[in-house]
Amino acid sequence: MARENQFHFGSDADQQALERTELQPPAMYRVILHNDHYTSMEFVVDILVNVFHKPESEAKNIMLDVHRRGSGVCGTYSYDIARTKVTRVLALARQQEFPLKCTFEEA
Repeated sequence: MARENQFHFGSDADQQALERTELQPPAMYRVILHNDHYTSMEFVVDILVNVFHKPESEAKNIMLDVHRRGSGVCGTYSYDIARTKVTRVLALARQQEFPLKCTFEEA
């Protein structure tokens, strides 16, 4: 006797595949900038405008969150995009010799 969740080949195989395939939305991740005492506010705003494509006013608000609260959310993205943005931010910070910390976590 076949198990209930076992796949059976035959005339109804296509229907079984359709019934078993449920697309799930991708997991989303928050990208976060963390405060330090060395990275300039102007550089943080520049990162938010150029990497995260934020308008200047929103970038300044996020920068103030980073400065006052210790961290600020830059956006929510799929895993690959979040990882790429974090890598890009860290590379730009290192080029300017800033110790800016940028991470991502599941939303």
